[in-house]
Amino acid sequence: MSNSQLYKERKERIAKAVALGKTDRTPVVLEFAAFAARAQTMSVAEFISSSLVSAEAMIKTVEKVGGADGVDYGSYFKYGLEMAWLSKIKRPGEELPENELWQVVEAELMKQSDYDRIVEEGWPNWLMSYVTEHFGPELLPQIMADGQNASKVAEMWKEAGIPTLTGGGGVTTIPYEMFCGGRSFSKFVRDMFKIPDKVQAAMDAALPFMAPQSIAGSKQLGSEYLWLGGWRAASEMLSQAQWDRFVFPYYEKLIYEILDAGITPILHFDSDWTRDLARFKDFPKGKIILELDGMTDIYKAKEILGDTMCIMGDVPAALLTLGTPDAVHNYCRKLIEEIGPTGFILHPGCDIPIDAKIENVQAMVASVTSK
Repeated sequence: MSNSQLYKERKERIAKAVALGKTDRTPVVLEFAAFAARAQTMSVAEFISSSLVSAEAMIKTVEKVGGADGVDYGSYFKYGLEMAWLSKIKRPGEELPENELWQVVEAELMKQSDYDRIVEEGWPNWLMSYVTEHFGPELLPQIMADGQNASKVAEMWKEAGIPTLTGGGGVTTIPYEMFCGGRSFSKFVRDMFKIPDKVQAAMDAALPFMAPQSIAGSKQLGSEYLWLGGWRAASEMLSQAQWDRFVFPYYEKLIYEILDAGITPILHFDSDWTRDLARFKDFPKGKIILELDGMTDIYKAKEILGDTMCIMGDVPAALLTLGTPDAVHNYCRKLIEEIGPTGFILHPGCDIPIDAKIENVQAMVASVTSK
């Protein structure tokens, strides 16, 4: 079968699973970045130097582990996380040894007064001044320059016969996550208690600017999916009252905004969201992917949401790193048989870790076609 035929077959298999339809077998989608550096015996510093370099390494790694029906994202660039977290990042080859993982620096960069500034100045103006002040005037031009590679990256994956679920820029999140990163977790939690109205006003001012650019980028590249991330906004982090006020209404609006654009949201939910799974039950059926990282009870997710959205997960990082191929195979088969056969995509719990064993990832990929 040619790569173009493989690409079409894999895309259709994923789309059927998302639509809660019957597939010939369970699709397997991979998510990884630094794992590719280790798999290709290159330094992490070199891997993150360019989206083109990282894409080539990732494609070779998918082939090395036996192929896949797709990957979450097709490249990695070292300056992307600042914008997602509003935090400084330590990088290998700069502040860190060249083979270390990048690290988010937990620090208070965003001040309490910035909530008023966001409302008064507007999110775009405030964000530009914030980025320039804390990350330097060169950050945005560097991100934009590497963004010119997005169409080339998409073509590289297509030529390899491997769909990428999200293209360049196909990532967004709610204001809570960005504020939490900029303020630091401890300061932000206090803000929600001490000045909740100011926090909410800033969130409301920022929300209209969260998704449009990502939606436009996805459409430009022909991407059918958009990553809507959640980490510290998880149910386990907040009381019910706080979650109901500062989290769910913002996800609800973004989910419908993405759906209205004709794009499938991927709810990339790290941490434990089990308490509030039922809140996501009323969205349109067969139009959303719920992607879990091992903390949320995937069996409870299937019970509550299995007739509403496709479940994607959930092979643990620890198993891929410390387990055996047999243990990985058995775990995957249990997921395939009990979460599947419809509305399920096999996937690692978030990123495949940098130190995962090649043979374990191979066992995961092979499990979809072997009993």
